[in-house]
Amino acid sequence: MNWLIKNFLRGLIIVVPIALTSYLLYEAFVRIDALLNLKTPGAGFAITIAGIIAIGAVASNFFVRKFLRLTETVFTRAPLVRLIYASIKDLLEAFVGDKKRFDQPVAVTITEGVRTLGFVTQDDLGFLSMPGQIAVYLPFSYSMAGTLVVVARERVEALSVDSASVMALVVSGGVSRVVSRDEAKARS
Repeated sequence: MNWLIKNFLRGLIIVVPIALTSYLLYEAFVRIDALLNLKTPGAGFAITIAGIIAIGAVASNFFVRKFLRLTETVFTRAPLVRLIYASIKDLLEAFVGDKKRFDQPVAVTITEGVRTLGFVTQDDLGFLSMPGQIAVYLPFSYSMAGTLVVVARERVEALSVDSASVMALVVSGGVSRVVSRDEAKARS
């Protein structure tokens, strides 16, 4: 009986991540195809990816940049739209933009002997009349949500490890392996 349970759990660890990832990718393909009302499976996803690449390529054109600035001005001035647009844009830029924000992993001392891992998002909060304080994003385990804490600079210790590894460690509840920055560079 012990053998059955052990192998069932081992199989579960292998099957569930593969099945869930496959299902989510399948759903993305199907929903994009349905949204574009296409009959060929995957065509909508391919068109969406090609369109995003094309927009990225033409965004360097002078006239397109002017149009994008105008569009951004409109989106950043409309009351409700501004909140949604700015949040989404800032979040995307934090992960993939030129101004990556989650590139400074740190350990924050909460109390004596208790620390948590996070990422510095603002290293000077003087503009909020909070000199000596910094903003640290603390992601939640098993979630892409998190919280922002403001802490004294001296309670934060920089970590010389790969940011993606720290994020994986926190989101996985501490079970993922952290790699050094040198290991991460060697892998890429």
